[in-house]
Amino acid sequence: MEYRDWAPIYDRIRTEFGFPFEREVASADELEARAAGRLTVPPLDPLRRLLFGRTVVVCGLAPGAGAPPLWRLPAEAPAPVLIAADGATERCLAASLVPSVVVTDLDGPVAAEVSANRRGSWLVLHAHGDNRPAIEEWADQFPGRLVGSWAGPPRPRLLNVGGFTDGDRAVLLAEHLGATRILLWGFDFARVDEPDPRQRDRKLAKLAWARRIIAEVAGRPQARVEIWRPDGRRVAYAEGAAESTTR
Repeated sequence: MEYRDWAPIYDRIRTEFGFPFEREVASADELEARAAGRLTVPPLDPLRRLLFGRTVVVCGLAPGAGAPPLWRLPAEAPAPVLIAADGATERCLAASLVPSVVVTDLDGPVAAEVSANRRGSWLVLHAHGDNRPAIEEWADQFPGRLVGSWAGPPRPRLLNVGGFTDGDRAVLLAEHLGATRILLWGFDFARVDEPDPRQRDRKLAKLAWARRIIAEVAGRPQARVEIWRPDGRRVAYAEGAAESTTR
């Protein structure tokens, strides 16, 4: 998605959740300052070489999902690319899967993301208004290949191809860079592991946006989007997403 198409959507999100744009700018500035010499420039080119024309598996953090059983997929060349959305990185590493790409805003188990980055994962680090303290703590601790992103207009060192949560941001990245098929593993838009009722409601509201954003991707011709179920079946996004919000 181009920024000009994403900006009005994010304006609605920012209004709904009360995100001040000046905080977004401050976090982006912090990321650039902390990782100035290490951010890949231009940010999209190496990821495009990795994802273009490929099947991409995006691994989410749905309760009980575990890591994706990549061995169940039909053999194809080139092999599918694995993208882990934030906390799903830990699940992948526990199953001896090193993601090709990790998309994170640093609100999960960051030590696992540092480990994956050290072992070869591209890390797409997102700056937004609520994660400046995490950027201050972690941005200079990633030893491997690093790409920056943020919530405003693209900068030379920071991309923005759309996306709100780590999961839908990974999907939009894959679509933008030419993936032909996107398989969603560990996506559930109706359940979260959060005991606090207020935080749970806020997370579910974010997931509702993620569901809508991915639905837009699924409705476009660039990439086929499917939900990969634990039983091994792969279903069209519209069918699978509807089930995950009504169970």
